[in-house]
Parts: sequence; structure tokens; C-alpha cells
Amino acid sequence: MYIIHTRTHCLNRLCHSRSALSFRKCDARSTVFHIRYFRSSTAYRNEVITVNTPAFAESVTEGDVRWEKAVGDTVSEDEVVCEIETDKTSVQVPSPAAGVIEALLVPDGGKVEGGTPLFKLRKGAAVAEAEAPAAVPPPPPPPPSAAAAPPAVGPIPSSMPPVPPIPGQAIDTKPVATHVFVLSMFLCALSMLQVKMNRMRLRIAQRLKEAQNTCAMLTTFNEVDMSNIQEMRKVHKDAFLKKHGIKLGFMSAFVKAAAHALLDQPAVNAVIDDTTKEIVYRDYVDISVAVATPKGLVVPVIRGVEGMNFADIERTINELGEKARKNELAVEDMDGGTFTISNGGVFGSLFGTPIINPPQSAILGMHGIFDRPVAVGGKVEIRPMMYVALTYDHRLIDGREAVTFLRKIKAVVEDPRVLLLDM
Repeated sequence: MYIIHTRTHCLNRLCHSRSALSFRKCDARSTVFHIRYFRSSTAYRNEVITVNTPAFAESVTEGDVRWEKAVGDTVSEDEVVCEIETDKTSVQVPSPAAGVIEALLVPDGGKVEGGTPLFKLRKGAAVAEAEAPAAVPPPPPPPPSAAAAPPAVGPIPSSMPPVPPIPGQAIDTKPVATHVFVLSMFLCALSMLQVKMNRMRLRIAQRLKEAQNTCAMLTTFNEVDMSNIQEMRKVHKDAFLKKHGIKLGFMSAFVKAAAHALLDQPAVNAVIDDTTKEIVYRDYVDISVAVATPKGLVVPVIRGVEGMNFADIERTINELGEKARKNELAVEDMDGGTFTISNGGVFGSLFGTPIINPPQSAILGMHGIFDRPVAVGGKVEIRPMMYVALTYDHRLIDGREAVTFLRKIKAVVEDPRVLLLDM
């Protein structure tokens, strides 16, 4: 804290009391010294604050900490200090101000709950260091004197002395197969790498195993002729992009077809409440779309699909996919969901059986589009075909509902006009 004395003439004498901010008035006119108090920014720079874990969603109780910074590191405002990995997503914790990390209050990989103290930050320390005057570099050393020069080298000889002959040695013909085998074993051992499973991967493994142990899973299949939907996309994709500002893909057709089929077969959209032993039917359709990320599979939810058009669905899919790739999905983006669609076709899969995403009762698996010979009107034609698979909980859904559901999917995708006629 600094004090500045200024001489002035005033009506009131300002006398400094015990508090730097309170003054009492004096009646006589006189020449006085004004005493002004102010705080330097350096006082704030040395302030140490504690940063706590942000609040989690209701369905998340704890997470694992992965530190991006260490003690003594300089951080700027909003720079990420650590990442908290929960069962469903990752939360980045930024620095609230510029400064230096004073202490990490949780070990790397430690578990934290909402509100847990994470680290201590000395505010403004980095700024103070940057404002400090640079040290004057030391003067350069004086050049070496001529007296210190090395002595001159003598004349180069015109010929080298003779080299004595080296006695010959027998060539070792010992087989090297044993050494090659040992070397190959050593190289194989070096190629092994063990990586600890992250929290998201552990949670995925746990949920899939729970589904396998709880549900009576069964899968039924069908195939879809993609000719009409491909033609529709080819004809209208430019106009669709111009009007809605989003590309027209195949996923929106399957999401819309699934919503149509789920309302027609409510058992596929229902769920068993294992606590009350009741079946819960839903009159709304919230579809989870599986998205692959480097850390694992996430399933953000498209809500209220029954009231969406193709443009709404495409826009929502793109927004959720972008957030998933940037690791910005919130827990609220993945909560709920009445049905899941997984598209293995983007990776070139031909055939497969998806696993139910609990607590849901069914999942639709899409696969790659491949030209195959099929019978059309008594003739063999080459058509772009896709296999689709429905895995369902046989405790709740019978084969009739599962087969009917897939036939509805097939009918809508092969002829989207079915949606207009509500058939």
C-alpha cells in the first residue's frame, strides 16, 4: 500500500482516522496535506484462491481427475487446468484467472465429487513476473590475446611410416539362428503396451455386461433396397442444402422411419421397470444415436423425433456429432432415450448384431450399402442393398412385434411417400 502526499488549499481539513477510508471534517480554512490511500495491483496478484470441482448432473456422482498442468505452471484466464472424466462425458476445468498453480489438491486419477477443492492458484503471479525488468546481460568476455595463441604446427611429413602386417584370423562359421531367435523374442517383448482403461471405457464395459446378463437378447434381420432413397437424395440434395443450410444424408430417413415404426409398435419403445415389475410405455420418441469417439462410444439423444422433419433431424445430428468429436457433450445430452440407432455402415460393416443400450429394450443396427443381385419382378437386378438388424429384449418384445417393426423400417426407407400417407 502506498501513500501520496499532495499540498493543496481547501475548505475542509481532511484528517486521517484509523480507517483509511473514513475522514472527519475540520471547520477552519487552512493549507493541509491530503493523504490518499490506494491499493497496488500487486496486492491482488499475490492473492491465492482455491478452485473447486464444478457441479455435476444429478445422474453423475463422481469423476476421475486428469491433470493438464503441474505445480508451478503458468496459466492464462480460461486455460484448461484439468479434465474430469465421468461415466458419461468429460468436463474441462479452466483457470478463473491468470496466475501460477500453487498446489494440486487431488492426485492424478483421483476421484472427486461436485464441490471438491481441486487446486490453488496464485492470481496474477505470471503477470507480475512478466512486468519485472529484464536482467542486464553480463558483458562479453575479452577476446583472447595474441600471447595465448597456440604454437604453430610443424611441417607435414611427406610420407607415413610403414604399418606392421596384421596376422590373419579364421572366420567364425558358428550358426546364428539361436541369436536371431533371442533377438526376435526381445523385439516382441518390446512391442507390448499396457494401457489403463479410462473411466468411460470401464463404464461402457460395465453397461454392456449388465445388458447381456439382464436382457433376454434376440436379433432379427431384414434387408433394405436403398435405390429410392438414394434417388431422392440425388434429386433434392442441392435444394435441401440451399433452403435448410444442412446436407441431406441417409441417417435422417432411418431416424424418421424408426419413429414411425416405434409409434406403430409401442412395445419396442417401452421398458421394463425391474423395481416395480411393471412395463412403462412411452408416447414420445427420443432416439439415441451412437457416435464413435477416441475415448469410446457415446450416445447423444435426439428428443421429440416424432415432431421433427428431415431438416430438424439432420441439423440435430450434426450438432450432437460435432459436440461429441470436440468432447463437449454434456450429461444432459445423453440422458434418457427410448431407442438407439447404431450405424456400423460408416466403417464398412456388412452384417452384425448390436447390443441393447440399457435401460432401453431395443436397438437398430444399420450396415453398409453394397450392390448385390436381387430378384425384382421375376428378374435379377443389381441393387444397392443394406442389411438391418434389430436386437430386442425378448422378455418384453415378441418376435411378431420385432419383425413387424423391421418391416415398417423397410417400407419407409424404400418408399418415403409412406410417411406422407401415414401408412
